Amino acid sequence: MSRKDVAKLAGVSEATVSRVMNNTGPIKPETREKVLRAAEQLGYELNALAQQLARQKSGNLGVILPHVPKVHLFSTYYFSEILSGIAEIARKHNVDLLMVFQDPNQPRDYSKLFRSKKIDCCIILGSTDSEEERIALQELTDHDYPFVIINQRYENQSFRYVDGDHLYGSYLAVSHLIEQGSRKIAILNGPKQYSNSTDRYNGYAKALQEHHILQQANWHIEGNYSRRSGYNAAQHVAELINRGEIDSVFAANDRMAIGLMEGLAELNLVAGQHYKIIGYDDSDGAKIVTPKLSTVSVPFYEMGEKAACMLLDSAYGEVTHHIVPVSLVVRQTSI
Repeated sequence: MSRKDVAKLAGVSEATVSRVMNNTGPIKPETREKVLRAAEQLGYELNALAQQLARQKSGNLGVILPHVPKVHLFSTYYFSEILSGIAEIARKHNVDLLMVFQDPNQPRDYSKLFRSKKIDCCIILGSTDSEEERIALQELTDHDYPFVIINQRYENQSFRYVDGDHLYGSYLAVSHLIEQGSRKIAILNGPKQYSNSTDRYNGYAKALQEHHILQQANWHIEGNYSRRSGYNAAQHVAELINRGEIDSVFAANDRMAIGLMEGLAELNLVAGQHYKIIGYDDSDGAKIVTPKLSTVSVPFYEMGEKAACMLLDSAYGEVTHHIVPVSLVVRQTSI
């Protein structure tokens, strides 16, 4: 009998069977009992026992972060909010956090952290959709190592994740610009290897389509989610504005929006006066920049909490994904 047979009889996923048999991750007592009964009925317990080594617990929840040279990671709104949410749940469960920085130029080997007993489970931030990343994540899955990815999804994969409703958030943002009279809306988006970049584009496209606005090729501008990439796009965007080819910009995060506003201001183009702009994230910078930036609010703190709960709280033991709601925040730059 296989793990798949046990899962089918118990009415749970194969991952849940693995967590029960290997005693890893939170599982509801009734679910555990159901799996054990199915395993006993099918004679699977001896197979499972052979796999179930007495794992030493490190007491650490690993948080894998991207190493970005010359970027103060912990001062960025996105990472600081998510990490604060993770830390709060870890504190409640008396678990320590182990920060691990992944150099993008080094081979991915997340399983090594588990094999060396450094961590019991992990949350992955900054994950990108590459073949190397998929292989590393599949290795975690194959060895039943518990993990959750934040803000990245993989098509045709069952990796556990927490994400924001970015398609809807982008749809709200662009619909708002249209309601304010905009008809020529550029998108300053992030790299395509992030699923949230795809979501933002799809929300943008949906809003335009519903309002019978035909996209133009020169409306698509790619950044990398940094303030600098927004600033560097300013000259090109200024030319589009001055030629009347666009009248507003949807930026896929606040950092790019603020960088673009700074660059355009140096070219005597003021947000809310010469063009409209809306960002995404509702970071602290959106509230203090002049003029104040319209944006989409994403509860990153809650995303961190949910990811940690999926690993540490038995009430979340069978949850495979969680989507947090987002909301529109209208300020001076889009009205």
